[in-house]
Amino acid sequence: MQEQDRPADASEPEEQTESATPESGDHGDTPEIMPSIEELLKQAELAAKEHHDAWLRAKAETENMRKRAQIDVANAHKYALENFAQQLLPVRDSLEAALASPKLTLETLQDGVEMTLKQLISAFEKANIKELNPLGEILDPHKHEAMTTVESDAPPNSIVSVFQKGYQLNDRLVRPALVSVAKSKDS
Repeated sequence: MQEQDRPADASEPEEQTESATPESGDHGDTPEIMPSIEELLKQAELAAKEHHDAWLRAKAETENMRKRAQIDVANAHKYALENFAQQLLPVRDSLEAALASPKLTLETLQDGVEMTLKQLISAFEKANIKELNPLGEILDPHKHEAMTTVESDAPPNSIVSVFQKGYQLNDRLVRPALVSVAKSKDS
């Protein structure tokens, strides 16, 4: 009976090897099937078409944004002075009202002109237009235009009189001040 037990023992190692083989087969290690060249080509064509369509949409969107930006810039140029024009309208109204007045005297005319000038100064301030009245300053050719030179006790190249005030808009010169400049009496 011991001999019969031995073959049973001999079969045990076989079972272990058999049980080891099916485990590796349980993972589904079947060889993968490569897609055919036609299928790969179709997939590549579809991807290329999708990329081309996306590119066309992006290009169209970019073109639309460029056109919108051009319209915005054109409108900004066209209507840039709208606020300033609205501020100047009361000045014109005041001048017209002064001229239309039946009882125009020197005093009422002067009062009206002073009020109109205040309206104009207020409009200039809101538009950031600054007056350049350089009396006593040293000549700056970037802001002033010398019309004459006069002998004076003032330092040379200093402004002794202003014929016409200059104006700046946001640090940009709109009109230079027309001035006369001092020169030494010795020259």
